Amino acid sequence: MTFSNRPLYLQVRDALAERIASGGLLPGAAIPSEGDLAREIGVSAGTVRKALQMMETDRLIVRQQGRGTFVSDPCSAELATRFTMVHGPDGERVRGQLKSSEIARGAAGEVERDRLQLAAGDDVYRLKRVRMHRGAPFAVEESVLPADLFPGLEARRETADQIAALAHEYGVLLGNARERVYAAAPPVAVANMLGTAPGTHVVVLDRVLVMMGGRRPVEWRLAHVHLPGGYYLAEIR
Repeated sequence: MTFSNRPLYLQVRDALAERIASGGLLPGAAIPSEGDLAREIGVSAGTVRKALQMMETDRLIVRQQGRGTFVSDPCSAELATRFTMVHGPDGERVRGQLKSSEIARGAAGEVERDRLQLAAGDDVYRLKRVRMHRGAPFAVEESVLPADLFPGLEARRETADQIAALAHEYGVLLGNARERVYAAAPPVAVANMLGTAPGTHVVVLDRVLVMMGGRRPVEWRLAHVHLPGGYYLAEIR
């Protein structure tokens, strides 16, 4: 491992995260002990411990009492839905069933470049999805992804309907998200998809998701949601 001027624990965290992203450590694989990692990398056990604590916070690994530390499965129900804050009247998270999905590639517009921190001329993928809940459409999502992070996405017959699964397929490690929540009347075409009268306000979720460590945006998603009796749950910790 070649060291830079960055704090050692961050370098260790990034090196281990790269193993996970590249498939060197698969979901469910056991992580060597702190002592073994320290000897392998050539740093102190305390440095490794701090790196692993950060990885646990980032949900890259999970500690199991009495068993050890393991690589998390990003496609598990818990992690796949961690960015889903919409709940139904019964309190369950609502992911919805995919009704339709469209994908197109093109040059990023001004707003897309701003949200995804892209340069003029950079390409993006635009995904549009309609989700159903109990037989009725409840969400119309428009997601924009940097094309360089997901090469060849437009040529695939099937695309994962959750960003966690899609990112895992491309070795992109997800970090945190920032989401704006407000009420607004959707465009007429979206209102028609949701079955709401023109001018009716719905919940709008404007989210930017970044890579682990906050290094760069991975997805900008704008979702219009209409779920009578449902609610948005923000957990404050």
